Amino acid sequence: MPWDLIKLNDAGSCAGTSIPSVAYGTWRLGSGDQSVDYVDEAISVGFSHIDTAQGYGNEAEAGKAIRESGLARKDIYITTKFSNRDGLTIEEAIQSSLKKLGVDYVDLYLIHWPEYAQPDIPTAWAVMEKLKAQGLTKSIGVSNFEIPHLETLINSAKVYPAANQIQIHAYNFHDQLPLIEFGRKYGIVSEGYSPLIPITRMPGGPIDKPLNEISSRLNAKPEQVLLAWAKSKGVVVVTSTTKKERMEGYIAAGDLHLTVEDIAAIDEAGNQGARQQTARTFIRRAVFMCAVAAIALACVSLSMDVFLAYKY
Repeated sequence: MPWDLIKLNDAGSCAGTSIPSVAYGTWRLGSGDQSVDYVDEAISVGFSHIDTAQGYGNEAEAGKAIRESGLARKDIYITTKFSNRDGLTIEEAIQSSLKKLGVDYVDLYLIHWPEYAQPDIPTAWAVMEKLKAQGLTKSIGVSNFEIPHLETLINSAKVYPAANQIQIHAYNFHDQLPLIEFGRKYGIVSEGYSPLIPITRMPGGPIDKPLNEISSRLNAKPEQVLLAWAKSKGVVVVTSTTKKERMEGYIAAGDLHLTVEDIAAIDEAGNQGARQQTARTFIRRAVFMCAVAAIALACVSLSMDVFLAYKY
């Protein structure tokens, strides 16, 4: 496979694993037979890591596709997440997920958001450690945790998180880098979802120029270059599509060789785009505040006019 395996920080234990560095995510697939078909196609083109969650509502569909693939359990890597749904505790939620997925264990179990770690992070994490000890999941981790959340967790943990799944793309990489590096200090692998945002939700930005130039030179598609860029950062890439052709392209992106100059060009364009976004956000807030102040001043003026009219 063109995408490498990444060793997790529990790889030295008997239950330790390596994680495939690209995952097919089921976040936006919905439920029903179509979702089964999409996951089935993803597996057929080479995805061996399926990323789902209690909150996505399609664990059962993902599980059906995995079973119908004919792959041995050891040949497919399954990530799912505790999303604090249906009033289930963490212990109850993983049992529900296992039943829906049709497996005895998952490879990686994550707390989907820090606010779902109830009543607090240390208590919730102790439960996660228990699930790992019971063999219900090979590895445990978190998702969308920031540095303060990780610090709180690490201060009480017996087992450090194996992974932290966060949004990573070229326009936010500079901002996310301290979090990624903090994780590396403790052997926590960063998983990056939404790596294609620069072209799917923010087209027309500074990244377009180097991306198009690199794509043309390598005879590749822009999305493949972005995935190869994310791979170069040493993160697990979580991506998705409903088109088989794109799935095949995403797998093929693991073979793309970006030069140091290519990576630097995307980095710089990403930083430029981030600065532009910060400036636009500042301007929007300033305009909003000015509008609020103008409305407040108009209200005061109107109130004074009414007062004077009443007085005289």
